Amino acid sequence: MSNHTVEYIRYRVPADRSAEFLAAYTRAAVPLAAAPQCVDYELTRCEEDFEHFILRITWTSTKDHVEGFRSSEQFRDFFAHIRPYVENIEEMRHYTPTSVRGSGAATPTLYAWAGGEEPFARLTEVFYEKVLADDLLAPVFAGLAPEHAAHVAQWLGEVFGGPAVYSEEHGGDDGSGAHAHMVAKHFGKGITEPQRRRWVNLIQDAADEAGLPTDAEFRSAFVAYIEWGTRLALYFSGPNAARPTGQPVPLWNWGAAPPYQP
Repeated sequence: MSNHTVEYIRYRVPADRSAEFLAAYTRAAVPLAAAPQCVDYELTRCEEDFEHFILRITWTSTKDHVEGFRSSEQFRDFFAHIRPYVENIEEMRHYTPTSVRGSGAATPTLYAWAGGEEPFARLTEVFYEKVLADDLLAPVFAGLAPEHAAHVAQWLGEVFGGPAVYSEEHGGDDGSGAHAHMVAKHFGKGITEPQRRRWVNLIQDAADEAGLPTDAEFRSAFVAYIEWGTRLALYFSGPNAARPTGQPVPLWNWGAAPPYQP
């Protein structure tokens, strides 16, 4: 789990100073973005009262912000631009993200965009037929349990924004052990890079045959997860892998390119 912290700074800036305030933050954003402790940032303005602004900065951690950024050259440059507005700060605090998060219906989940449960069930059914007939991968999956394909469909469905079925069935009382449960399936398998790459190729072929969306945005997100997940599997199957602590199923999203909706 990430230990990122979110800092919120609430400003009240008189209307006659708002233009220079925005200009100052435009300049201050340059050293802020260059700071290795800064994950992202956003300055917003209240629609109901134009004098109110909120700056949101995600830091790698509170310690990195307080002890790292504030003692850096980037902070000195940043502060030089916003110094005149320190007196306008009404609140400045750090907040820790919670597990309550998600996307609204305005942007469909990858799961919904793909068509829900059925396409992922078809995907894993087609995929494991290919795997068991493949000379490179068949040895890895020898003795495959009959329910394995269904469990992987549940996993992928949850990863891409569907119901938390995998977490409910395999993650313990609070679902936090679901990721560790999946990872444990790979311990001692000794997966090789050629096998990982074949896995990636076959699941993309299976996605075509199962009728998953072929638009660039969906496939970009789909392949991004497959690359990430198989590289973790490669690591955890090796001899020096450290067992992960309790973690929930990762929640994948559209990333840099949301779905094209004319």
